[in-house]
Amino acid sequence: MLDHPSLLTRFMIGTGIGFLLGVVGFFWMPYVMPAADMMVQFGVLFWYTTLGFVIALVGVFNWKAVVKFSVPWWLRAPVTGAWLNFVLTLLTYNTMQNLLMSTYALGDTFTSPFWFVVEGAVVGLIIGFFATRYGGEKRIPVEQ
Repeated sequence: MLDHPSLLTRFMIGTGIGFLLGVVGFFWMPYVMPAADMMVQFGVLFWYTTLGFVIALVGVFNWKAVVKFSVPWWLRAPVTGAWLNFVLTLLTYNTMQNLLMSTYALGDTFTSPFWFVVEGAVVGLIIGFFATRYGGEKRIPVEQ
């Protein structure tokens, strides 16, 4: 972790990694899910960019004042990513279900849209690691 955390660096790293993962999803989606149209591809791009920003933002709060104990980045980031993908899954369940059903055989384990929750936790862990490692955490960047 840095000696002098930087709020701007944290946001740039979180948003940048989210954008890069979104770009990978944008170009990979036609091969994995051929039924997905261009709007879904752009949705993935913008969603993961936003996810990266939110995970970077969550690392700035003083969680000890809110929940009365310290929440480490390796718990905070995956929970945030999983929660945001859970909400996304609830909002777009039918679309995701149709895409997965057209991609995988009927009855396969991976046809449940709730696998995106696990993906959100993994992506959150990756973004949280780099944002904390190179951008710092806690309120210090805000108060400077």
